[in-house]
Amino acid sequence: MKKRELQQELDWPMMVIPISIITIISIVFFSWPKDSRQVLSLCRTWINHHLTSYFLWIAILCFVAPLIIACSKWGKIRLGNNSRPQYSNLKWGTMIFTSTMSADVIFYSLCEWTMYANDPLIQSTPGGYRKWALSYSLFHWGPLAWGFYITLAIAFGYMLYVRQEDQQKFSTACRPLLGSHTNTLVGKTINLLAIIALIAGTATTFSMSMPLLSAAVSHIFGLSDGKWLSIVMLLLVMFTYTTTIIFGMNGISKLATTCSYFFIGLILYFFIFGGQQGFILNHGAKSFMTMLTHFSQMSTVTHPAIRNKFVQHWTVYYWCYWMVWCTATPFFIGKISKGRTIRNVVFGGFSWGLAGTYLAFIVLSGYGLAQQSQGHIHILHQVSVNSSYAQSIIKIFETLPFPNIALLLLVVAMVGLYSTVFDSITMVVSSYSYKFLNVNTEPDRKIRAFWAFTFVILPLALIATGNSVYNIQSVAIIGALPISIIIILILASFLISVRYPHN
Repeated sequence: MKKRELQQELDWPMMVIPISIITIISIVFFSWPKDSRQVLSLCRTWINHHLTSYFLWIAILCFVAPLIIACSKWGKIRLGNNSRPQYSNLKWGTMIFTSTMSADVIFYSLCEWTMYANDPLIQSTPGGYRKWALSYSLFHWGPLAWGFYITLAIAFGYMLYVRQEDQQKFSTACRPLLGSHTNTLVGKTINLLAIIALIAGTATTFSMSMPLLSAAVSHIFGLSDGKWLSIVMLLLVMFTYTTTIIFGMNGISKLATTCSYFFIGLILYFFIFGGQQGFILNHGAKSFMTMLTHFSQMSTVTHPAIRNKFVQHWTVYYWCYWMVWCTATPFFIGKISKGRTIRNVVFGGFSWGLAGTYLAFIVLSGYGLAQQSQGHIHILHQVSVNSSYAQSIIKIFETLPFPNIALLLLVVAMVGLYSTVFDSITMVVSSYSYKFLNVNTEPDRKIRAFWAFTFVILPLALIATGNSVYNIQSVAIIGALPISIIIILILASFLISVRYPHN
């Protein structure tokens, strides 16, 4: 595409405003790190105090709504003129997981149980972390979490292949409600909030899991670990993928996608060579049943954990974390679901998503719990002393035979997952840069490279200024507040469009 034609097609405010805002925020973090951390903490405290119930009910709505829709007559609606599915079930399911789950699924599945184990509520509850830590992980990465993605995936798929909209944006999904206001300031505000929320989501992901990648590289190659190595690794990931976009190096792109399968190799390494198969299977089954037994309480404000701030600290964070990612990943799921019925997207999406996340948590968390419970390592003490989750994870790896092989699998898997997620989210968010973009048209590579660069600005600031886990999580919570409202608008718009398809 010629340069002048591209410039005329771009919606420049949707590019200039987000990068300006993120740059200013990053400068503030660099210049006034202590004050910025206090502001993040105050904002999160206010949201936890006033909006906990609101976020819990949003999660329940997004879980129940797609199930009801799938079981209704609307579940038979096919996305795309009665055509056959664009991808096989295996490829479709694999793409859903590898292109929507970033490297943070590895990070959390390795250490999330330690975060819960040191929580005062878990420590005072019968059974302690041995009973509840993995159960809460399965809950926070379970059906309610995937409900956010699936709800919007069917709405976006319907928008793209049934309504056949010529814009791939959040505001377009709200057209049945917004009407003529879709392309006005109202619609542009919705799109701007979506972009900023996605940047907040990627910032949280990179800031949380990048130290683990740098710690693994440090351990393998004997380098000095620290925040500067994390920054170098972040820039390296960004440079690798940006190079792939600009020069169209299909070989590197395919390699990045193939690397995601090292994720399965990592899980198999832990399960086969860790020698804890019995513990992992037994504890995983018990934790799953505990989660199912207490699912209704965990999902609502009736759970006693809400009085002890556990829900505010963890459940609210996770629902917000999933919501900020809703501005991109459901678009991707909807786009690759051409030819499938809404019912198939709902039940297939839940099945593939839960299978991948539960496999990771049951095996990786189970192995760490086994080592802690049997006294082989004392990770909980180490975390309570220095709060270094990355270094604690390295200690878990050191209990494996030939730990550097497992760490190498970890590094390649994380880079691979980062790359595949970059592939999907830059594809989606780049569509916001266009005034109009047909569903069959891919964004220009230069625009995708622009967003790949934009996504690393805020995490660079968070890592460089040494923000705590609590404050990094706060970024996602703040970004999710406006998105939660837009999710309700999109769901309402979808229901209107399927109820009155000719309006």
